[in-house]
Amino acid sequence: MKISAKNIIRFSLATAILSWLAFVFADLNLLFGSLRNVKVGIPDELPNLSMDLFIVALFFYYRSRTYRVENINFIDMLWRVFATGLLATVASLVIKFIFIAWGNTKLAQNTFVINLSYHINFGLIAAFLISTFIVWKRLILYQKSKLLLNGWQVFEYIFLITLVLDLVYPDLDSGINVVLLVILILMGLIFSVNLKWVAYLNFRQKWKSILLILLVLLYLGYFIQNLWRFAANNPLTTDILQNTFFIALLTFVFLYALFSLLVILFNLPTSSVFEQKLEEVLNFQRLSQSIQTEKSEDQVYEILLQSACSTVFADAGWIEIIQNGDSHYQSKNIDETEIGQVKELISSGKVKGILDTDTDRSLKSSTQQNVLKGTKFKSIIAYPILVQGQQTGTLALLKEISDGFNKEMTDITRTFVNQAGISIENFRLLSEALENERYKEELKIAKEVQKSLLPTDLAANDDFDLSAFSEAADEVGGDYYDALRVDEDRIALMIGDVSGKGTSAAFHMSQMKGIFSSLAQMGMGPKEFLIHANTALSTSLEKASFITASYFLISQKNKTVEFSRAGHCPTLYYNAKDKKSVFYEDKGLGLGILRNTNFEQYVEVRTLQYKPGDILVLYTDGITEAKNGKRDEFGYEKMQEILEANAELGAEEIKQLIMDDLYSFCGQEFVDDDYTMVIVKFK
Repeated sequence: MKISAKNIIRFSLATAILSWLAFVFADLNLLFGSLRNVKVGIPDELPNLSMDLFIVALFFYYRSRTYRVENINFIDMLWRVFATGLLATVASLVIKFIFIAWGNTKLAQNTFVINLSYHINFGLIAAFLISTFIVWKRLILYQKSKLLLNGWQVFEYIFLITLVLDLVYPDLDSGINVVLLVILILMGLIFSVNLKWVAYLNFRQKWKSILLILLVLLYLGYFIQNLWRFAANNPLTTDILQNTFFIALLTFVFLYALFSLLVILFNLPTSSVFEQKLEEVLNFQRLSQSIQTEKSEDQVYEILLQSACSTVFADAGWIEIIQNGDSHYQSKNIDETEIGQVKELISSGKVKGILDTDTDRSLKSSTQQNVLKGTKFKSIIAYPILVQGQQTGTLALLKEISDGFNKEMTDITRTFVNQAGISIENFRLLSEALENERYKEELKIAKEVQKSLLPTDLAANDDFDLSAFSEAADEVGGDYYDALRVDEDRIALMIGDVSGKGTSAAFHMSQMKGIFSSLAQMGMGPKEFLIHANTALSTSLEKASFITASYFLISQKNKTVEFSRAGHCPTLYYNAKDKKSVFYEDKGLGLGILRNTNFEQYVEVRTLQYKPGDILVLYTDGITEAKNGKRDEFGYEKMQEILEANAELGAEEIKQLIMDDLYSFCGQEFVDDDYTMVIVKFK
C-alpha cells in the first residue's frame, strides 16, 4: 500500500513532537537524579535515543514538504530557509526576553526551567538545520549525475551512522567520532563547490540570494552563540555542541552558505554581461520566430528595431522601409525631423560610409559606424536590410556618446539585420504560399460549384440512352453539356466550349448554362436558339472571348434529330444500317464572334432521321487535339474507328472505351485541355 506524501508529513510531524517531548522528559529526569544523587529509573541512553528519533522524524517531515513542490525555484528555496530560520530565531529571542523580564527571580535561576528553555532552543535549531540541509541537498543535486547522486547517498548514510554511534560513543573526543566528523567535513567541502544553480540567477535574483544567505549565516551565528552560552553557564545532561552529528550538520550548513555567498558575489560583475547575451539570444529567437507570429512585414521591422536598440543599448534608432519606390520610417526616441537632420549631415559629406546606397560596398565594409557632429547624437551605426539581394530598408542606431558602439555591438547588429532579411523573405514566401493555398481552396469550391452546374441525371426516355463525361484541365473549365425535356415529345441537347481555360471560361460556362435553361424550355428550333443565345452573350462576353456550341432537338414522335452548329466540332453520327459513321461539318460561327444581325446568315440547320442502333457522338476539341509524347494528335479518325468497332455496345461502354483509349494514347493522367463527351445511342 502506497503512503501519500501528506500522510508522511502528518506522521513525521507527530513523531517529531512526541520524540522531542520524550527527550525533554528523559533529560530533565536524569538531570534531577544527577543533582539529587538519586536513581530515577530511566536508562542513560533514552535521551540520545529520543533525540535521534526526533532528528529522523524532522528529516522526513522537511524532505516530504520540500519535495512535494516540484517546480519550486531557487529564490523560493532560499526564502524557505530564511523563513524557517526567522521563525526559530524569533521564538528563541522571545524565550530570551522572557528570562530578561524575570530578572534575578528564582524561576529565572531555576536549573530545570533553564534546561527546558535549552531544549526548546535545541528543537528550534534542529528544525532550522535539518530544513536547511534538505534545501542544500536539492540545490546540490540540481542537474545531478549518477556519481553525484551516489556520493550524496554515502554522505547521508555516514550522517545516519554518526547519529547511531552517538548512542554508543556520546563523547566528541571518541576516536571513531573524530574520524566520521573529519570525513563529513571533507565531503561537505566537496559538495559545497557544487553551485550550478547560481549560473541561472539573474542580477536581481543574485542580490536577493546574497541577502537571504547573509541572514542564514546570521541565524547560525546567533544559534551557536546561544548554545555556547547555555553550555558554559548551566549544568546540562545533553550538550549539543559535543554531539558529532550536530557539529557535522552545522559545519556543512555553514560551509555551503559561505561558498554560495562567495560564488554569487564573484558572479555579480558578470551577471549583466550574461543577461545581455541572454537577451541577444532571446531577441534573435524572437526575430527568427516573427514569421510565424506576426501579420505584416512592418511588425517584423518593429521587432528588429526594438531588439537591436535594447541589445546594443542604443539611445535612439530608426528603420527606413523602402516599398514600391516610396519610403517610410519606424523610429524609437527620434522623430522624422531629427532623422532628416542626421541624414542631411551624412549626405553633406561630413560623415562617410553610413547610409550608403551601394549595398555591395556596405557589406564589404569592415565597419558601419561613424562619429556625428552637429546633433545631440555622437555616434551612429547603420546597415542595409537585404531581401533576396534587394535592399528593402536601412537600420540606423544612435548613441549620445562618442565611440558608443564596439565591434561586438556591430557584429550582433549585423546578425540581427541578416536574420531580419531572412525572416522577411520567409514571411513573403509564407504569405505567398498561404495566398496560393487560399486560391486553391477557392478554386476547389468553384470546381464543386461548376460540377453542380453539369447534369448528373440526363433526360430519361425510352428512345435512346445518354452517357456523358467531362474533365477540366484546371480546377475549373469552360466545357459545358446539358439535356432538357422540352415537352412530352422533344428533348433539347447541347454541348459547348468556351474559349480559354480557367476561372474566366468557367464564368462564361455558367452564363451558357443560364441561357440554355431559359431558351430551351421555350421550344424554339436550333437556329432560333443559337441566334437568341448569340444576342444574349454579345452583351456579356469580352471582345476576345467566344463560345462554340452545337444545339440538338430530338423528336421522339418523328424519330428525328434537328441540330445546328455554332463553330463547334463536327458532329459524329453512326448509321447502324450502313455500319458507317460520318462527321457533319455544317457551317456556323462561334457565339459572340459576330455581335450583330449578320450572325443568322452563318447558322445552318440539319435534320436526321434516326433508327435503332444509330449513335450520336458529341465532344469538344480537347479530345481530338489531345497529344502524345511525340506531339501527335488523337484526331478524328481514331475516335471514328473506336465507334465503328464497338457500335453494338451501349452508350456508357462506348464512352468508356474512347476515354480509355484517349488516356492510353496520351500516356499520362495529366489533362492539358478540357475533355467533354456525350454519347447518344438510339434504341
